[in-house]
Amino acid sequence: MGHFPWELEICNACNTNYLFLFLSDPGWTSINRGVLICDECCSVHRSLGRHISIVKHLRHSGWPPALLQMVQTLASNGANSIWEHSLLDPAQVQSGRRKPNPQDKVHPTKSEFIRAKYQMLAFVHKLPCRDDDGVTTKDLSKQLHSSVRTGSLETCLRLLSLGAQANFFHPEKGTTPLHVAAKAGQILQAELLVVYGADPGAPDINGRTPMDYARQAGHIELAERLVECQYELTDRLAFYLCGRRPDHKNGHYIIPQMADSLDLSELAKAAKKKLQALNNRLFEELAMDVYDEVDRRENDAVWLTTQNHSTLVTERSAVPFLPVNPEYSATRNQGRQKLARFNAREFATLIIDILSDAKRRQQGKDPFDLGIDDDQHDYDSVASDEDTDSELTTQNNNNTMDSSDLSDGPITLQEYLEVKKALASSEAKVQQLMKVNNNLSDELRRLQKEVPKPEKHGSGTDSDYDNTQTYDLSLRSGPLQITVHTRISEGGRGESEEGGGGDVGEPDPTLPCTEDVILKTEQVTKNIQELLRAAQEFKHDSFVPCSEKIHSAVTEMASLFPKRPALDAVHCSLRLLASSASRLQVECRKAAPSEPGGPAVDYQLLTQQVIQCAYDIAKAAKQLVTITTREKKQ
Repeated sequence: MGHFPWELEICNACNTNYLFLFLSDPGWTSINRGVLICDECCSVHRSLGRHISIVKHLRHSGWPPALLQMVQTLASNGANSIWEHSLLDPAQVQSGRRKPNPQDKVHPTKSEFIRAKYQMLAFVHKLPCRDDDGVTTKDLSKQLHSSVRTGSLETCLRLLSLGAQANFFHPEKGTTPLHVAAKAGQILQAELLVVYGADPGAPDINGRTPMDYARQAGHIELAERLVECQYELTDRLAFYLCGRRPDHKNGHYIIPQMADSLDLSELAKAAKKKLQALNNRLFEELAMDVYDEVDRRENDAVWLTTQNHSTLVTERSAVPFLPVNPEYSATRNQGRQKLARFNAREFATLIIDILSDAKRRQQGKDPFDLGIDDDQHDYDSVASDEDTDSELTTQNNNNTMDSSDLSDGPITLQEYLEVKKALASSEAKVQQLMKVNNNLSDELRRLQKEVPKPEKHGSGTDSDYDNTQTYDLSLRSGPLQITVHTRISEGGRGESEEGGGGDVGEPDPTLPCTEDVILKTEQVTKNIQELLRAAQEFKHDSFVPCSEKIHSAVTEMASLFPKRPALDAVHCSLRLLASSASRLQVECRKAAPSEPGGPAVDYQLLTQQVIQCAYDIAKAAKQLVTITTREKKQ
């Protein structure tokens, strides 16, 4: 998206001045705090969880224009002073309380300060506590109700930081703050309120929504944006899978489809029935948890493209699963974290089931028409705050399956959670270890532009989604949303839609089946992940056997293709695949103990070379998957 004209190009957590350092800008922002943050501080913000700090990249994430303008306005008008109110007191400086300097270590200095500032709210203005002059939450909410008709965003953010409720229903006025902002045409105030949980579909005393107020006042752009906010969850889920979102004029849902799940098994039908049997509250909780997991995965992808690759990123900068939200039960927090174990295919199947059922629920279709019994057990005990840990353990024991049972269509959520050693946690390590090479960032950006996007069809209609099973080396970012109201509004678009290169013609009949290529690719990546885990754990004696497994998997994958492929792109990718696998074997053999008196092995340099080879193999495999998929679609 290019450079943004921020007036304050400084990390609000550690004072890193990006103008002084001749860098473009801090890179990241915390949307609900209205501050700019650098890479180091961003890793801490992400570990706090979205309930504390909603993190988004300024250039590599998709942004609705109004949301970006809202954040820019807050950052430029001193929103940071709200969170550091008491630190502005000279007495605090004299007492030794200060914010970190750029040269301070992330852990523990910067991380402890960030947690105190945003999680504990240790420096915000404290309200009087005495009963005779204390300000109540209701008083603050009434002030917010009045203030949103103005353009003073920082005033409203200060009220929200003190406890004002974004969904406050004014007993005398019969409206919420979002109704007032919509009537006044204050689109930035509306963005701020939605970020803090305001419901775009909330009725006033006469049953009119904020969208109705905006339309009646002639604020059509604001009305359309509020509709997008109402469907933020399902929009972003759909965009995550297929790169498209509905226009909301011809329909509110896009339901991607898995190519291999058209003929549903009895197991798949049973899973759908259990999902449909969830009451609306539990279904909403599940949908919101999946939304948060999508956001985590998308931020991971952006993180991979934007880091300094000259050094290994430490374990403490990773966010391998959703952080704990203390407002949720232990059972639900455990279930949220287990979502990280889903591989791409499993996670996509769950998202599609949620999208389908969200549409069914809004249309008011009766799930019992599908033959669901009245005493049908809930589909997902993980999403419920009412289930006990013992009940969850019993269900998991009764539903334990071997991962080989996951090959036929969608599966139940309990079965998802029992997938043996799913790859998500190792994927986080893979992403970090791949950051070593100095040129990796530019290469990934170039590759992303070369990946073909799905063809656009009419908005609001179903689309084929036949590439879900591919491992996710492509980088995606974008928005999402559901009719079930979500507390956060994020949106945006990924890269511009481009073709994959080359002229469109007849499909190449010599190319193998896409599914076969994907299966072999998955085997290659599993072996690569094993190698990278060994590298991170300094198990250099595992390098040789790992490289041999990778070479074997690469040979099997290459054997699917003709020896003299018609397409030059296939030939180049196969050559890169084979040469990288051979080079990997050579490098890994260097890890063997040297003879006494021989030269010492530089394991840091060796690890960098090994990871570069592994990356080249993964890149070539991804190119082959992309080419095969594109050619078979023609």
